[in-house]
Amino acid sequence: MRVVFSGIQPSNTPHIGNYLGTLKKWVQLCSEPKTELFYSVVDLHALTVPQQSKDLKKNRNATLTALLAVGIDPKVANIYYQSQVPQHSQLMWILTNFVNMGRLNRMTQWKDKMNLRHTANVSDSNALQKLNLGLFSYPVLMAADILVYKTTHVPVGEDQLQHLELARWIASSFNSRYNQAVFPMAEPLLTPTKRIMSLRDPTKKMSKSDANPLSTILLTDDSTTISKKVMKAVTDANTSITYDPQARPGVSSLVEMLASLKEQSVDETVKAFESASGHKVLKEALIDALNEELTPIRERYSELKGSPVIDEISEESASKARAVASEVLCEVQEVIGL
Repeated sequence: MRVVFSGIQPSNTPHIGNYLGTLKKWVQLCSEPKTELFYSVVDLHALTVPQQSKDLKKNRNATLTALLAVGIDPKVANIYYQSQVPQHSQLMWILTNFVNMGRLNRMTQWKDKMNLRHTANVSDSNALQKLNLGLFSYPVLMAADILVYKTTHVPVGEDQLQHLELARWIASSFNSRYNQAVFPMAEPLLTPTKRIMSLRDPTKKMSKSDANPLSTILLTDDSTTISKKVMKAVTDANTSITYDPQARPGVSSLVEMLASLKEQSVDETVKAFESASGHKVLKEALIDALNEELTPIRERYSELKGSPVIDEISEESASKARAVASEVLCEVQEVIGL
């Protein structure tokens, strides 16, 4: 039996990058046999970003609604809020004793969130003034998210591999200290889609929390909004359609997005435009593909929005998740002497 865990932050309604990079894989896993699925809206992680309580509540609900709208089957997968399963936090506290400051200092998550170089150090004056413990220890909670279900597989993009490696390292350290194979070494399920970049600044990853709404295509955007955002997407002066993320990040990001939507290779996508002159034809093809993919999702989201079934599903799933997590935590506590 495979055990799969994955989480998504509730910073806003999920965007096309979340869908192509993560959520589409979650849907596919629902049809695989002998697989237990835990999909969590990680609202405890969201606390590392200062926000109003009403905004967090709204974003939590919007994110869980989106998970159902994209086609994740609650009869197959457990879909719930991280905070509904207290064992995540309880295990995290235990695991903090298996990782030192130096290893957390090398993690890039907190540096990215603070817009610091990856060479930045926790003792730098900038970090000391602004870095809070929640953000610094974020990867340990991610490890607990994975280990509390004895997860065997984690769907991740390449940019999240560092966090999975830390979880594996902590699991190995725990098993070694107590000479017991309590935690399995979770394996990555790499998603084929590379990072989808911002439409307005293609050197940055697309983000739900981007201050510029033109940067991001949300799963709930209507066709007019999608068209407006794509047509305003930053490209370059070269009118040919090629794929070169370093030299041509804007065009390359649009090509990557279209290739993912069409489920074809980047080379196949570029070849389809080899006689094209100008970026308009690429953008129009992308708009068509986005509307084809997102229209049924947007319609399902509209049907589900505000429905009491959202809370019913999260409560039922959380109850199942707590049962599994409680059993694992009890085993851990017995092993360590609590």
